[in-house]
Amino acid sequence: MALRIPLRSARPCVRFMSTVTRSKLRIGLIPADGIGREVIPAAQTAIEALGSDIPKPEFTHLLAGFEYFTRAGEALPEETVEALRESDCALFGSVSSPSKKVTGYSSPIVALRKILDLYANIRPVLAVADVPGGKPRVDLVVHVTIIHKSNVLSVTDGLFRETVRAVPAGAAGRYDDITIAEQLVDSAVYRLFREPQIYDIMVAPNLYGDILSDAAAALVGSLGLVPSINAGDDFVMGEPVHGSAPDIAGQGIANPIASIRSAALMLRHLGYLKGADRIDSAVDEVVREGIFLTPDLGGSSKTQEVTDEIVKRI
Repeated sequence: MALRIPLRSARPCVRFMSTVTRSKLRIGLIPADGIGREVIPAAQTAIEALGSDIPKPEFTHLLAGFEYFTRAGEALPEETVEALRESDCALFGSVSSPSKKVTGYSSPIVALRKILDLYANIRPVLAVADVPGGKPRVDLVVHVTIIHKSNVLSVTDGLFRETVRAVPAGAAGRYDDITIAEQLVDSAVYRLFREPQIYDIMVAPNLYGDILSDAAAALVGSLGLVPSINAGDDFVMGEPVHGSAPDIAGQGIANPIASIRSAALMLRHLGYLKGADRIDSAVDEVVREGIFLTPDLGGSSKTQEVTDEIVKRI
């Protein structure tokens, strides 16, 4: 679903969790499959570069994913879940879920969203402005125009549409400044490519959200640029939007930016705005200069080279 609201900032708008005074920040790291094992370390390095702008980070390395399933017979060990319950936040890399049914396997990221009550997957799609402080060409969040197909799927999508429509009615005027629009998913994809500026926040069920966010990534250059967080009331988990990319895994050319931006988005959600801004500004500088870019963006740099350049600027 998506709400049509005015653009206010070049930074993603997220609802902050309650500010808690922490002496340390406990972060669970779940690289999982494929290039997740290459980009999550990049995000860790970016977080470590923030110094005193965040509580001292403590990282716990955790297991999950399809590759782990092939070895251990389970995709999400209970030890990982318990470790996350003791953490303040987490970063998840990518998962190589098979396209056909595999007996005993289910997606660990879907399971974690349910177990930790992470009911919103927020995916900001933000183009880097041509000049510092300039207005980006694309600035939207895939997740408040209501996107549905209730003209065909009247029961399921109809329920989603009606549920979203009912939220302002029971909110005692809290959302009076928000104009709610809605659009069928097929026409939404068309208009997203033709006139992305008409959207600010798009809210959709899981399937449509995946399609729309991948389409929106094309507008800013690559899936390797688009971050996300899985957010609930008490926990937040960053996750790059891209998949496990088995075709390039192990070659050292995966784009680390989506993972690094996911770390910034996670910190922003926790209320550490200065640290998040430092990461985002460093990424913006590197992308704007166009010297250190991975092959998905037309460059020839390695994952580590891009990471090092971003960390220098943090």
